[in-house]
Amino acid sequence: MQVGRWLRHWFTTPQAVRRAFPDDGLARIREAIAATETTHSGEIRFAIEAALPWSYLRRGAPVRQRAVMIFSKLRVWDTEYNNGVLLYVELADHGVEVVADRGIARRVPPSEWQAICARLREHFQRGAFEEGVTQAIARIGAQLTEHFPLHPGDKNPNELSDKPVIL
Repeated sequence: MQVGRWLRHWFTTPQAVRRAFPDDGLARIREAIAATETTHSGEIRFAIEAALPWSYLRRGAPVRQRAVMIFSKLRVWDTEYNNGVLLYVELADHGVEVVADRGIARRVPPSEWQAICARLREHFQRGAFEEGVTQAIARIGAQLTEHFPLHPGDKNPNELSDKPVIL
């Protein structure tokens, strides 16, 4: 099984990311993030990579471990209300993870994040990458709007970039 995983990662090249998410699709994902952030004070980041680094594969690390590291590396935790959320996709393992900062994680049960991931995987199985991601962003945004809504007169600085990150 380990050999099969290594081969999948070896053959899943950065071009796989570009096929699944062309530039115009990434632009629409960025717009979806920006649109949902007009309704809440949270921050959403989207990161995608073709395959895990070899250091993760050698130790048999799960995709979740990489997602948590990317959450930290992108400083998604660095928001005023600790309400940043990372949507992470890794193509070789078909890995999808939502990592939520402590402010929003206290209010949304893990089962909700898992449901978002499961629905996104269903879209990916059909090849509907952009549609799946934009729907996941909308669902994450709905949770943030419920728990961290904007009120008239609230200032809402964009604390983190809305641009998707290709690793």
